[in-house]
Amino acid sequence: MEVLRRSSVFAAEIMDALDRSPTDKELVAQAKALGREFVHARLLRAGLVWSAPERVPPAPGGRLAEVCTVLLRLGDELELIRPSIYRNVARQLSLSLQSESVVTEAFLAVAAQIFVAGITWGKVVSLYLVAAGLAADCVRQAQPALVHALVDCLGEFVRKTLAAWLRKQGGWTDVLKCVVSSEPGFCSHWLVAALCGFGRFLKAAFFVLLSDR
Repeated sequence: MEVLRRSSVFAAEIMDALDRSPTDKELVAQAKALGREFVHARLLRAGLVWSAPERVPPAPGGRLAEVCTVLLRLGDELELIRPSIYRNVARQLSLSLQSESVVTEAFLAVAAQIFVAGITWGKVVSLYLVAAGLAADCVRQAQPALVHALVDCLGEFVRKTLAAWLRKQGGWTDVLKCVVSSEPGFCSHWLVAALCGFGRFLKAAFFVLLSDR
C-alpha cells in the first residue's frame, strides 16, 4: 500500500513538472513514465501481457496523457510509412534475448545510430518504437523482466543524450506542436511527412550493427 502511495505522489510530481520548466531529473522521470505507457499500449495492441508494478497511468485529460497520446499516434504514422522496421526487431539484429546486457547494449547502439545526425521529435518517436518492438520480442520469448530493463535503459539514454535538447524545447509538451489536432483522425504536422525516408536510415543502422557482430 505504501509503495502505491509513493508511486501516486511521484506521478503527481512528474505531471506537475510538465507545466513548468523541468529539470533533467524530471525529464528523465517523464521519459520513463512515457516509456512505460508507450510500451504498455503497444503490448496490449499486440495481445501481450506485461506487469509493471511502478506504472501509474496518467490521469485522463492531463498533460502527460496528452503527450503519450501524441507519441503513440506519431508512432502509428511512422509504422505506416515503414511497418517492417519496428517489428521483430530482435530478429533483425540477430539478438538472442537471454540477458539484460545483450538487450540494453543493442538498444543503446541503435539509439545512438538514430540520433547520429541530430535530434528531432520524429527520431524521438522512433526511439520509443524501437523500445516497444524489442519489448514485444522480450515478452514473446518469455523474458518480460527485460522490458523493465529496456525502460530504464531508455531513461538513461534520455539523460545522457536528449535531456539538454528537451530542456531547450521546453520539455515533453513541445511534441504537441507536431500535430495540428489531437482528435481522432487528426492531420499530422509536416514533421511526420518529412520522415518518409527515415525508415531507410534505421534499417541501414540495423545492417551496420549486424556487420559489426
